[in-house]
Formats: sequence, C-alpha cells, structure tokens
Amino acid sequence: MTPVTPDTLLHAFLIFCRIGACLMLMPGFSSPRVPVRFRLFIAVGVTLALVPFVLPAFAAFTDPSPATLLRIIVSETMTGALIGLMARFFFLALQTIATAMATAAGLGQLPGLPIDEAEASAPFVTLITMTAATLMFITNQHAEVIRALAGSYTRIAPGLPLDAQAGLIQIADRASETFYLALRIGSPFMIYGVVVNLAIGLMNKLTPQIPVYFISLPFVIAGGLFLLYFSGPEALKLFMTTFSAWLERG
Repeated sequence: MTPVTPDTLLHAFLIFCRIGACLMLMPGFSSPRVPVRFRLFIAVGVTLALVPFVLPAFAAFTDPSPATLLRIIVSETMTGALIGLMARFFFLALQTIATAMATAAGLGQLPGLPIDEAEASAPFVTLITMTAATLMFITNQHAEVIRALAGSYTRIAPGLPLDAQAGLIQIADRASETFYLALRIGSPFMIYGVVVNLAIGLMNKLTPQIPVYFISLPFVIAGGLFLLYFSGPEALKLFMTTFSAWLERG
C-alpha cells in the first residue's frame, strides 16, 4: 500500500497534469456532449488508478523548488497535450475526408446538428465520426489509451523538458499518416464523384435544354448511399485497425 505523504500528493498532481491534458484533447473523452465535471472526474479517477504504478518514476523528485516545480508542471501538461493531439489527428482527418465524401455523394449541403462536435456538420459526416467514436469505446480502445498513458512514463521520463523539435516531427509524421489514411478511406467516393460529375457534364453538353443537374441529383445521392453501404464497414475497420496499431506502438 502506498503511504499518503505530501510528496505523494504532489506526485499525484503531476501525474494528473499529464493525464488531464491528454484526456482534454483525446477523442471521445473531449466531446462537448460530455459534461465538464464528468470529464474532470474521469481524469481524477484515471490518475488515482495509475498513481501506484507510476509513482516509482517520480522517486528522484524530492522537495523541488517552486521554479523547478512550475517547469515540471508545464512540461507534464505539454507532454500529455502532445499525446492527446496526435490521437485527435486521426479523428480530424476522418472528419475532413467525411466532409469531402459527403460533397462527392451530393449530401454536403444538408443541414445538421452539433452532436459530436461544437459546430454543426452534415448528417453524413456526423454518422461516420460518431460511429468511429462509438467503435473506439466498443473495441476497448479507451483502455488502450490509458495503458499508453501509463507506458508513456517509461519513454518520456517525468520532469524532462519537452523537446520541441522532436514534438513537431512527431506531429508532422502523425498528420501525414492520418491524412494518408483518410485518402485511403475516401478514395472510392473521390473516384465516384469524378466519374459521376464527368458523366453529368457530358449529358449536359449533349442535351443543354434539359436541366440535367437537378434531374441527376437524386441518382447521385442514391449512388453515394449505396457506396457507403458497401464500403463503410471496411473503411471504419481500416480506421480502427490503424488507430489501434498506433496506440500499441505508443
């Protein structure tokens, strides 16, 4: 049993700085639909659960000066924010490509509600992003997030100043990887949009007296929905597999 001393409380607060900053940006946990107080309780609960396992990493910290303590707090907060931001890149890339997919399927102009984000988006986009967030919890990836946070203390020792260059390199690599993944997910819709718009343009040239665009719009939407029906499960499976592999790699 870990004795509760002033040093233990201080180290628990430092652990909370990294975990709280990560969960503040982590997809699913940071949704506006989750009350702020509930998010705070989650961060505190995860901190208390990890304190017995992470405390040995703080053995070298004994009565630091106020300046050193402030530096450690900032460093731990930035480290947690970096981890949460890299995870959020996956869902930001998915949201971006889902918007392009909705436009290609003729569903981009439909009004929506701010369900999983603070701003409203098309129902097509909301369906994909909410399904991905739900799959994250169904497949226990939120537990992998907590496990990755605990493992981060072996790779990034507490108290070390955040290497800005290494952090920017990791962010750039993660942005490149996630948007490449997004292109793989949305490529059927991009090809569909090019082919359909080319066919509609040719038909409009051949019969300029007929408003081909308004006549063809229902067929474009129907084709986009059929494409979503056949490719949606595989696209989400690819997304969750890549996201899970990144969490396991840390």
